[in-house]
Amino acid sequence: MATVLYPGSFDPLHLGHIDVIEQSVALFGKVIVGVMHNPTKPSGMFDLEQRKDMIKASISYLPSVKVMAFEGLAVDAVKQVKAAFIVKGLRTGGDFEVEQQMAHTNHAVSGVRTVYLPCKPALVSISSRFIREIAQYGGDVTSLVPAPVAAELAKLFPSTSLTSKRQHLDTN
Repeated sequence: MATVLYPGSFDPLHLGHIDVIEQSVALFGKVIVGVMHNPTKPSGMFDLEQRKDMIKASISYLPSVKVMAFEGLAVDAVKQVKAAFIVKGLRTGGDFEVEQQMAHTNHAVSGVRTVYLPCKPALVSISSRFIREIAQYGGDVTSLVPAPVAAELAKLFPSTSLTSKRQHLDTN
């Protein structure tokens, strides 16, 4: 059983991320979900602690998964948690190009290898960026995110259809 690090901004976590986490558990056993601060992205919709809490609530059924926040480089986080590999999810060929360059760089500076896991075909179109945009404009993203994330989005955007759908679910 190996420990792997699955780093990302997870702003917010979605079902594609959950799929990669589940695959990682099945393949490696122990998974550290590394909630990273990415300085090239805007500050984010949710702060690191909020993202961490949503992920913990969303994967509570997976006891071999730990959620930790990290600032800095993923390779430093790998060393800190003594992970054997970095795991990255792939949706498209474009993802592969970006991740391959990052994997080669990470290996060159640290010796850590990256393992790619393709997400289920039904999940390839999901992205955190699209979820943020849809939620901000009142759209329903409940089919794209775990329930704890949908609840937090409904709090953040109370006038959206997320709120009415959540209220309907709560009354049934």
